[in-house]
Amino acid sequence: MSAEYATFGLAPAMRAGGVLANGDYQVHRDFVDFIVDGRPLLFQLSDLDAVSPLASDVPPAIFTAHVRSLLLEADAPLPGGRYVIYGCPECENLACGAVTAAIEADGTDFVWRDFAWQTDEHADLELNGYHGIGPFRFHGTEYRAALASLLDRAPAGGRRRVLLIGARVALLAKLAAALRTIGIGADITRDAEGVPADELRSYGAVAFGRAISAEERAAVRAAFERAGVEVAYVDGLAPIVPLLVAQIEHALDRSPLQQRRLTRLVAADGEAGVEVTSPCRVRLTAYRLDRLYRTHTHEVFDGVLEAGRHRIALDTKAVKGESFVVARTSGSVLVEAMAR
Repeated sequence: MSAEYATFGLAPAMRAGGVLANGDYQVHRDFVDFIVDGRPLLFQLSDLDAVSPLASDVPPAIFTAHVRSLLLEADAPLPGGRYVIYGCPECENLACGAVTAAIEADGTDFVWRDFAWQTDEHADLELNGYHGIGPFRFHGTEYRAALASLLDRAPAGGRRRVLLIGARVALLAKLAAALRTIGIGADITRDAEGVPADELRSYGAVAFGRAISAEERAAVRAAFERAGVEVAYVDGLAPIVPLLVAQIEHALDRSPLQQRRLTRLVAADGEAGVEVTSPCRVRLTAYRLDRLYRTHTHEVFDGVLEAGRHRIALDTKAVKGESFVVARTSGSVLVEAMAR
């Protein structure tokens, strides 16, 4: 069987959730991605919004079954020895479409070949095959070691709970509700004094409202340090729920920096500077507070960008006054205040 050797690895990845400008919600998913020759395999599949079967929110027994399936310790779930490599992040239903591949052993090696987009039990390689992807031959020792390591620890993903600390209870309640809708737990408090260490360890991030003083922030940080807990800290930019959700999503991203699709966002002088590492759809949304602290939302860009750096002009009406820009791909999100 002809196929060149490729390296195989695994890395934490995220499908960014969020509250979209049109009011829709996008579910947050943490998962393990496949790293082939040092790059996420997902990035080679154009602009695909999908997650691997190795997601942190599937029951442990199912997670283990997926791992053993990829190790060929169980029968293939689809005809032709085919396995789901990436599926729908919202429902994981094959009818929504999935990337599949034939996986087989060749001596001590493992080979992934015949990648295809599949919406029912049988793949049409001629019509829906990814003809430029693979086949990949992996050394058996490296392949088994990477997947077997998942059986010895919890599924990928961090602590998907956020502690919200602020003065505006109504805003915090709306933010907590939005986070819970996309799959992130949220609790509200004014400080962390007296909270047991075991409870503090359940949080992956702490978000501060603008009214929280430096002394109050320092006290919260000290409480987490005493508990031996490392968390991401978010300084809320403005009382705008979708903006705060985007900040928290970014803080919860545990994927390696070098394996992210969206790596840079700057916003100044009526322009946004964006850098992406592979072709993908990028959406830019501007949020603005007027003098009465009313929120104005503008979709300023939605299109596919090639790998590299890009400068995108912004509508001056969208970014006048106190304004912020959110850049979003299927896998990550960045937030910047508009510099003046």
